[in-house]
Order: sequence, then structure tokens, then C-alpha cells
Amino acid sequence: MSADSTRASIRAVASLAGVSPSTVSRALNSPELVNAETRRRVLECAERLGYQPNRAAQSLVLGRTRNIGLIVPDIANPFFAPFIKGVEAYFRDTEFAVFLADTDEDTATEVRLAEAMVERVDGLILCAPRMSGTRLRAVASKTTVVLAYRTSRAAPSIVSDFQSGMDQAAAHVHALGHRRCAYLSGPANSWSNRQRRKFIGAACAERGIELVDLGPYEPRFTGGFRAADEVLAAGVTAVFAYNDLVALGVLSRLTARGVPVPGRPASGGPVSGGGSYEGLSIVGFDDVPMASMTNPPLTTVAMPVNALSRAAAATMHSMLDPRAPKAPPLPPAAELATRLLIRGTTGPV
Repeated sequence: MSADSTRASIRAVASLAGVSPSTVSRALNSPELVNAETRRRVLECAERLGYQPNRAAQSLVLGRTRNIGLIVPDIANPFFAPFIKGVEAYFRDTEFAVFLADTDEDTATEVRLAEAMVERVDGLILCAPRMSGTRLRAVASKTTVVLAYRTSRAAPSIVSDFQSGMDQAAAHVHALGHRRCAYLSGPANSWSNRQRRKFIGAACAERGIELVDLGPYEPRFTGGFRAADEVLAAGVTAVFAYNDLVALGVLSRLTARGVPVPGRPASGGPVSGGGSYEGLSIVGFDDVPMASMTNPPLTTVAMPVNALSRAAAATMHSMLDPRAPKAPPLPPAAELATRLLIRGTTGPV
């Protein structure tokens, strides 16, 4: 639509509604500046005439793009797919469009993308950002920012309760007799990694479990595959992996080396009384779709991804649009809790 036809359309709506073209513009773009009856009449006339605002022109006039930027560490990681879908699903029926960027787990790329997108969007949702606190504050000073899986005073933060799931995981392996375990660390600059290590460490210490730190490893299948040999050399009987991809990499390498998961009687037969086991137990984190498809299926701590994505999107929407629902965007605390899903990769020592 040309600029002339856009102006003509505004004039036509204004004439039919009995108001000025500037009132039509305010009614459509800044409804809080127009009384309810006038806005209702303008909207009815616009609908009757089939008027469609030119978004590019609106952006130039209003200084708003109606675009949301979403930056994630790795779109190939199946954990982030439902988060992306959740954010896009939320904004699908709004006036906002979502633009996705992938950092490939590179902090420099993340910073460059964020700084480039602040000029092109009304707000940024940063999912599990790796950048420093200083960089984060700089980005938040230039545009509206919502954080997911990261806390900061610079912006609203949507996070889950790691402590509940990690406590359940430690209690589970303790009940199975494990007393020397390993934590396979993810990226050193990951807030989620630090939180997971903090809470699994506290839960193990409370139960008298010795926890060996290994890593950091890249948060991918290849990272876990590489970690498996170090796990065997550490003399542990169970491992807590930073995420499911690392856990599945460990499982694959142990299988290739003939190490049973979660374990079996040393004699190959049934165990009675004080019989001994060989093998390793594995606990993942996230509950990605393939975690339940492996053989054996992966014991893991499930994250409330759907609730988190909806909360992040709703928070952003309420900050950008005065017409957005004013209900508290955060779901109940119970929906943000993590929980242990016991499957086949954990067993007695």
C-alpha cells in the first residue's frame, strides 16, 4: 500500500467516524489517549472500510516496530524448541512478530546479535544468556529485556526452581546406595549450570554423598561422549549431568565400552543379600523428548518449559502493550518447580 492510499484510508475512516485523521491514528496506535466511545466508533468504521494500517509507516511515525527478538544459545538443542514454540504461540494472536536468533553457544555472537537487534525490535527475550552482567545491563539500558533461565537486577527474570528437582535426584541415588557421584559441568558462563551445581552439591552434602566435579563440557551429545572416559576414571557409581544431551552422550560411550547402565550383578545372575553390582547410574536434566526413547530410558529432572515460555512472553507483552492482560504473568510456583522422572538409567550400586 502506498503512502497516498494509506493517508486516503485514514481520511475515509475519519470521515465516516466523524473525527480527525489524527484521532484515528491515536485510536489505533495509542488507545489510552482516546476515550472508549470514540475508539469503539473508530474501530467499527475501520473494520467496515477494511482499513489495514501500514506497519512500516507506523514504525517510522511511532518509533515502534511491533517486533520481538528472541535469542537462544542453540536451536539444535531440543530443549529450546518448546521454549521457542511457546513464545511464538503466545504472540501469534497479537500485533507482535517474533524474530529468532541463534548464538551457537558463543558469547561474542550473543552480544553482537543482541546489540544488532536492539535497533530493530521493541523488546528482547534472552533465553539462558551467557553474556556477562555488565553486557547484560548495557543491552537492557537500550531496550526492553526479559530474561529466561537467568537472573539479573537489570531485567525481569523467569526461572524455575532447580532446588526441588536436584534434591529429589540426590535423595533417589542415595536411596539406591550411591555414596560417590560426579557432576558433569556445563558451560562455565551459564547461570543455570552454576545453579544446578549449587543445589546438587548441597543436596549431596546433606546426605553424605561425595560429589566429584568434572568438566566443564560443551552442553551437547559430543560433550557427554567425551566426559564418559573421565567418569570411569573418577571411580564414581553415579553421575549427574548438566543436561540430557550430555547424559545421552555418556550413555552412548559407556554402551560402546560395554559398561552396563544402570548396573547388573557382577556374576551376570540375580543378586541376593549383599551381592555386588558393576556399572553406572546416570541422571540427566531437562527431559528433552528423546530422553524417554533411549534404551534404557533416561532418568532426568524435568523442566517446566511450557510454563516458563508463556511467562516470559506474557511478561514482555505486558511491558510493551498497555492493552495486554494485566493479570500476573508468572504462573503459580508449583508450575515452575522441577521434578525427578525415574526411568531406566538409575539402579542400585
